[in-house]
Amino acid sequence: MSKLFDILKKYDYIVVFVLLVVTSVVMMSSTSYYQRSRLVSWAGSVAGTWYEGVNSVGGYFGLKAENDRLAAENARLRAQLKESYISYTDSLFTVSDTVYRQRYEYTEAQVIKNSWSGQNNYIMIGKGSNHGIEPDMAVISPDGIVGVVVATTKNFSTVMPVLHSDSRNSVKVKRTGISGSLVWDGKDFRYAQVLDVPTTHQFEENDTIVTSGLANDFPEGIPVGYVVDAETLKGSGFYKVRIRLATDFNKLNHVYVVNNKFRKEQQELMEDVK
Repeated sequence: MSKLFDILKKYDYIVVFVLLVVTSVVMMSSTSYYQRSRLVSWAGSVAGTWYEGVNSVGGYFGLKAENDRLAAENARLRAQLKESYISYTDSLFTVSDTVYRQRYEYTEAQVIKNSWSGQNNYIMIGKGSNHGIEPDMAVISPDGIVGVVVATTKNFSTVMPVLHSDSRNSVKVKRTGISGSLVWDGKDFRYAQVLDVPTTHQFEENDTIVTSGLANDFPEGIPVGYVVDAETLKGSGFYKVRIRLATDFNKLNHVYVVNNKFRKEQQELMEDVK
């Protein structure tokens, strides 16, 4: 104990300095909204940098498997591209791609922090406003739906995944086109529920659930999950459908942030209607 007092006495000016700095920061953040917001923003950036560093070390484990997955995904996407389109005229063939306009852009990002065991989970990715990421952009994985961006800093973004009690997304049965709403009950990260599907609909084993494209965020046809069973909600005329999610959130390493280039135009039009 005497040695401890000797050390504190020897470095008392450093201890006093640290206490004064901490006290001043607490006083500023508690009395000034601006200072508090700046402090929160700074803390978020520091936390993001820390998690990014930790994740970069852990990322070496299973790196080969992840690279193989990304390579397969890139190959699948490339196979869907058409370099040009042929249109017929009276006397010759012409190459033209002006009929089509790109609607969605995709930005690849690394997951640097991920939670899946609580009721209100969040994901942090290593790209932010400096990379064109904005709130309300959709996020998908090589396997399917992930969530929606809710906040950004310059270099990081926070994503609300479908594993959140406030998450609600428009989906449909791929085989029949019947629409429903994707929700999560907070129990098992491997499963979710689809509501608002009328009991007049008949399911088949492992029916695929995909995004409906009715909202402005997710493109149509992104895999969501596969039907496990359907329970009739008494007196409602609707099912509660249990599905196995296409994305394995326990192994989520890379995602794609989706930019709908017509989203603002669609929102403005809806505001005019209102």
